[in-house]
Amino acid sequence: MTQGRPLLNRRLAEFGTTIFAEMSALAVRTGSINLGQGFPDTDGPEEIREAAVRALRDGHGNQYPPGPGIPELRTAIADHQQRRYGLAHDPDTEVLVTAGATEAIAASMLALLEPGDEVIAFEPFYDSYAACIAMAGGRRVPLTLRAPDFRPDLDALRDAITPRTRLLLLNSPHNPTGMVLTREELTTIADLAVEHDLLVVTDEVYEHLVFEGEHIPLISLPGMRERTVSISSAGKTFSFTGWKVGWVTASAPLVAAVRTAKQYLTYVSAGPFQYAVAEALRLPDSYFEGFRADLRRKRDLLGDGLRAAGFDVHRPQGTYFITTDITPFGEKDAYAFCRALPERCGVVAVPNSVFYDDPDAGRSQVRFTFCKKEDVLREAAGRLRRLAP
Repeated sequence: MTQGRPLLNRRLAEFGTTIFAEMSALAVRTGSINLGQGFPDTDGPEEIREAAVRALRDGHGNQYPPGPGIPELRTAIADHQQRRYGLAHDPDTEVLVTAGATEAIAASMLALLEPGDEVIAFEPFYDSYAACIAMAGGRRVPLTLRAPDFRPDLDALRDAITPRTRLLLLNSPHNPTGMVLTREELTTIADLAVEHDLLVVTDEVYEHLVFEGEHIPLISLPGMRERTVSISSAGKTFSFTGWKVGWVTASAPLVAAVRTAKQYLTYVSAGPFQYAVAEALRLPDSYFEGFRADLRRKRDLLGDGLRAAGFDVHRPQGTYFITTDITPFGEKDAYAFCRALPERCGVVAVPNSVFYDDPDAGRSQVRFTFCKKEDVLREAAGRLRRLAP
């Protein structure tokens, strides 16, 4: 301490080491299979990796790229939005490249919030949401998604809106529950946003991993174009999570606001990888269909294994995570369960309770990822059967 004050900014006092760092370190220390942190154990398409190598060798992106992102990638993002969803965006004024979706979320919160503004977000929420809202001086207001189906209570959402509400922060497909918002739910949310003149930031990084239902960008609904910041990234779709290439699409005034904050964070990043992602976004539909089919198969493989081991399994509609419940084992504390699991079975998972403001709401929930090789998932399922009563 200096001057009688803690070193850490009080807005971040509630945040420590992320659960992902903690559990991944535990996996390394115990030699366990890591089904906690959501990163693939294989690289994405070879032609996209080679595109990155080619960019490096040709000197493309080795120096600072343009602040908003290279034109080739911004054009590819705009084309992707048009081809997949019928959304027209000007690549020069309505697209912004970021250091992954996490920076896009941080820049959006810093740009759009004033101290004291309220942000409604689905709970459980990805841990960076809470930190980004706090850094911007906002106040998070959780809307709890409850097992077994984790559908949002839209009446509760309506009741949560106050004169201080500035923004809705939505994630669909939803991490960690795997819930995918329906058109009816999105329409109600859009109506509420228009009625109360709210901004909306949507995290859509799992847009290509929907197994049941469909992904519908909220920005595509009436009245949402001028109030929605859509965020996505390349990591989850192309299995290059270390490249950290994300993006924002929105109206020109919203992109200008987010860009103002973003330029003082990383400024620019991932120069050569931007060229490779531009090529990735132009892959044929067969790639996206095959990728989704592969992950659906892995979801079912791990889900069956978890049921056989005794877990109560909540089947996800999207993402590459499965939420389970440990009460069939006579357990109630997911954090303690996950801390002990490596020694018991040689498998690492993540407790959902850390993603809740009210830990009791997710006290017995444990998240596993299935974005791993099939033989790894089979081995993990076999190890977890040691838990079966």
